[in-house]
Amino acid sequence: MELLKVQGQLDWKKLTRNVLIPVVGGSLIGYFANRNTQEQYAKLEKPSFSPPGAAFPIAWTALYTMMGVANYRVEMKQQTQLKEVAEPLYDIQLGLNFLWSFLFFKWNLRGTALVEMTIMLGAIAMTAYEFNKIDRTAGALMVPYIGWVMFALTLNYSTWKLNK
Repeated sequence: MELLKVQGQLDWKKLTRNVLIPVVGGSLIGYFANRNTQEQYAKLEKPSFSPPGAAFPIAWTALYTMMGVANYRVEMKQQTQLKEVAEPLYDIQLGLNFLWSFLFFKWNLRGTALVEMTIMLGAIAMTAYEFNKIDRTAGALMVPYIGWVMFALTLNYSTWKLNK
């Protein structure tokens, strides 16, 4: 519970909004980007380290929740000048995150998805850095996301390479 208190306060409305935007948004994007593509994706050659499909919604729900809590912690801080950089970066990386699913799954642009994910990783790292300047816990909450996207980048590259 202390993780959710910022400057001694807990604002359930802001917390709920900050967590639901990435969690619900990611779920909807996943549904629309993956709709009618499972059969096609199943036919792709995948690297040996590719996790089972069931791992992805579990991982992404946890990551989106941590991202939302991180953004909430930053939003609750009073340092408005620092937030002017951090919050737009957060929105950019989240938009890139949502776009990637369409590039990779729906539109079969795996090479483009790879380039986009590289840019997204940079945006996530910059977001974590800016979050860390405002709130160390918020910055730390972004680290698992960076790790997962680095893994996903490797997975994207390997899948693209195997299916050229």
